[in-house]
Amino acid sequence: MPQPWLVDLEEGLAAPTDDETDVLATALVVLASVAGANVPVDKDERRGATRRALLRLAAGGDPSRGLDLNGPAVTELAEELRDIDRQIILETGFRELAAQSKGLPHVSEALHGLMHAPDIGWRAYVCSLLAEDLAGE
Repeated sequence: MPQPWLVDLEEGLAAPTDDETDVLATALVVLASVAGANVPVDKDERRGATRRALLRLAAGGDPSRGLDLNGPAVTELAEELRDIDRQIILETGFRELAAQSKGLPHVSEALHGLMHAPDIGWRAYVCSLLAEDLAGE
């Protein structure tokens, strides 16, 4: 049986909404955050990289406007923190979540997309780091 948070995410993805794009993007970031829980990023490396990304975000206008997986702050942070070992750990996390998501078609499809588009999966993961740091500001 899937964990309750996965069931809640499934219900959120399945519910009709006016802004399905935002719901899906948020779900991708949540899934990537959980899948990346074991990705080792040194605290000082993360702090410096996310600060630079936040400055990049602020330079583009309103830093509270939301994060974009294809925006410069996220893409630059993704390039700065990405390495093969971290990518492999994240992909392993996606596979583990996929196994836990049996019977949840919307979550399974989202995970399938993340597993088959590793660049998007990585950007969703670093977006979760950036969102966490932005919330802490």
